[in-house]
This record gives sequence, structure tokens and C-alpha cells, in this order.
Amino acid sequence: MDTMQQNPRPARRKVNISPKLVLWVVAAVVLVMLVLSSFFVVDQTEQAVVLRLGKYNRTVGPGLQTKIPLGIEVSYNVPTQVVQTMTFGYRTNSSSSPLFQHADYTNESLMLTGDLNIIDVQWIVQYKIENAYNWLFNVESRETTIRDISQSVMNKLVGDLPILSVMTSQRTRIEVEAQENMQALFDSFGLGVRVITVKLQNIVPPVGEVQDAFEDVNKAIQDMNRYINEGKQNYNKIIPSARGEANQIIQVAEGYASERVNQAEGDVARFDSVRQEYEKSKEITRRRLYIETMESIITPQEGGSVTLVDKKLANYLPIQMLEGGAK
Repeated sequence: MDTMQQNPRPARRKVNISPKLVLWVVAAVVLVMLVLSSFFVVDQTEQAVVLRLGKYNRTVGPGLQTKIPLGIEVSYNVPTQVVQTMTFGYRTNSSSSPLFQHADYTNESLMLTGDLNIIDVQWIVQYKIENAYNWLFNVESRETTIRDISQSVMNKLVGDLPILSVMTSQRTRIEVEAQENMQALFDSFGLGVRVITVKLQNIVPPVGEVQDAFEDVNKAIQDMNRYINEGKQNYNKIIPSARGEANQIIQVAEGYASERVNQAEGDVARFDSVRQEYEKSKEITRRRLYIETMESIITPQEGGSVTLVDKKLANYLPIQMLEGGAK
């Protein structure tokens, strides 16, 4: 007791905090919170819908945007430039995630065809959000709505066709009509999306003897297409060659025709020149023509002879080697 009385415990130092300092600190914190809550960033692939007191106010594009803080204005970013894909009958991540390895989605893809056959049709739908406001507020369960509409449209189109047409010749038609019908229904619901493409994937009959039979049909179709392609290849190889030969024959014929025409025109021109000379002096021209004709007639060929017969058949005169002299 004496020791404690001799060495008393030192008194605590009292720290005096100014009320003004506390107010300044609180004001700074509030100011920082106001500044931070007054700005938001919109990505290049997004649009933002801004609500003021729970009511739609505006839609803004990419970049740094401002809003009234303290929850008066609230923003919702919507990926309007991203192509989103929805699969039916399978999932693309089923191989990587163990949760999906044994999942069965045939309830989405099994359908009844027009000829009362069951077929398994897998397909994808790719779409983009066009109107951010409609996407957020017009439909509550957006992805469920897209999935239900897509299944309904695909079931209707497949149900109007026989199974073989669905598997072979009508695939493109189904894709085009499905895209058009889905887009019309999405617009009627005001969903705010645009369908980019509808693409059929695997189309197979149920497992069993039916599937084996259709695999045989597919092999036959593939063989048919191969034969058609081989025939087209032979056609493309033979036809150009035949056309080239035909063009060559035509060109030769045209050349021969031109030659004959030119020769005929020359003969006509020569005859006209002779006729003109004949008109100038008929007797001289007649005699010259007669002499030239007789010369061409009585000139014997090599090793031959010429016999002149009197026109009254009174006598005949054999003539040989007229060029060397008459006998």
C-alpha cells in the first residue's frame, strides 16, 4: 500500500476532437460516396437503361455516364451487341462440366413428324438484344419465353413434314421459316430481340431398327450424290472438249464458205469484165473467145491425142502434138 501511494499511476491523456473536424470527415465521406455513385461505365457491347425513382428515364450508350446518386437513378447494363446462343436437345458445356455429363435434353428435341414418326431434332438459335428497355421490362421470364417459342415453332414446322424430308431436302426451308416465325412472335411479345440465325444440328430417328434403316437411306443418298458429282465432273470434262471441236469445224466451214464466195465473186467480176469488152467489140471478142476455147479443147494432155471430126461427119482429121506441129 505504501508503495502504491508512493508511485501513483500516471493519469490518461485526454484527446480533444474538434466537432468541426468530425463534420468535415463525415462530409468528405459523403461527398466521395456521392461522386462514386454518380458515375457508371457502359461497355462497348452494352447499352444502359436508367430509371429515375423506379420509372424509365433514358437509354445511354457506351462510355462513362452520369446519374443522380443516392439511389434516385439506377442503371441496368444490357449486352445489346453480343450474339447470344441457345441450344435445344443438347448443351455445349456437357463434356466439360460433370453436372451435365448425364443430363438428358431429349424432351426438347423429340418431335412427331407429319407421317407419324418420332424424330430427334437438335438445333440452335442465335439472337441479339435490339431494344434494351423492352428486354428488361416487357417480359418477365425472357430466356424461358425464347425457349418455349422456339420449341413451339420447331414442333409445328417438323409436324407438317414427313420424316425423310426433315432429314434431307427440307432442312434449309425449316431453318428459314423457323427464323421468320420466331421473329414474328418475339415482335408480338415486344421482347426486343432480333433472331440472327436458326441452325439445325443433328437430326436422327429414335435409336433402334428405325435408326439403322434411316442410316442405310442416308448412305444411299450419299452414294447418289457422289454419282451425281462424278457425272457432273465427266460432263465438265467432255462437254468443253466437244464444244471446242464443234467450234473448230464451224470455223473451217466458215473459212471454206468465205473461200467459195470470194472465188464466185471473182468469177462474176471476170465475167463482167469480159462482157463489158464484148459489148465494146463483139466480133473481136467472139473470135478471141472461140480461139481460146478451141485452144483449150484441142491441146492434148501429156501422152494423149486429139481427133477433129468434121461436123458433117464426112471425114475426120487426127491431130497430135499440136504444140510441135499438126499432122
